Amino acid sequence: MRVGILQPGYLPWLGFFEQVYRCDVFVLYDDVQFDKNSWRNRNRIKTPDGPLWLTVPVSHRGHTLQTLLETKISEKKRWRRKHLNSIKTYYGKAPYFDRYIEDLTRFYQQEWSYLVDLDIALINYFLKELGITTPILRSSELGIPGKKTDRLIAICKSLGATAFYEGAAGRNYIEEGKFRQAGIELEYQDYQHPVYPQLYGEFIPYLSVIDLMFNCGEESLKIIVGK
Repeated sequence: MRVGILQPGYLPWLGFFEQVYRCDVFVLYDDVQFDKNSWRNRNRIKTPDGPLWLTVPVSHRGHTLQTLLETKISEKKRWRRKHLNSIKTYYGKAPYFDRYIEDLTRFYQQEWSYLVDLDIALINYFLKELGITTPILRSSELGIPGKKTDRLIAICKSLGATAFYEGAAGRNYIEEGKFRQAGIELEYQDYQHPVYPQLYGEFIPYLSVIDLMFNCGEESLKIIVGK
């Protein structure tokens, strides 16, 4: 039983979906501290002038720490209209634009109070369209306390995990010895980013998954997982 645990992000990159695909159960780590200007509330799309950041504006409680679960979206900057217009402008001529744009438009026409709800709704939509059927859970609904590596292990144990599939960045903070003591195999993602057809010249990696989907449609999952 391989389990993955990762914070939900806004319009995630390809590697996020590879992690979900490789797991038997995947936990969205939605109740940890929110980091400003992280992948939780922004990502990039491709334009003729290079990558463009799409950032969801959020409200902060002064100097008080807040979790991702508590992070509210600020509607002051009309971000929904800006993001949708950017997507329509730069992907309007992509081969699979018509396949996805109506669904995405509905997401941007809806008002969202909390960032995590937007992120997870979009993630679930992308998973469905990609054909990834891994069961998705939320850490906030599991009721498992703890911090850092200890909590990751506790979540894994509660799900009967024999292996934990962690992103490459986890090498910087995971206490590997604790996983060995718990009898859980620790596997790090080593994602080799694929090259696929894009608009606007030279290939740019590490963009949002929508860049792949607009350009490659039903072939997107095969490209993500290297089939």
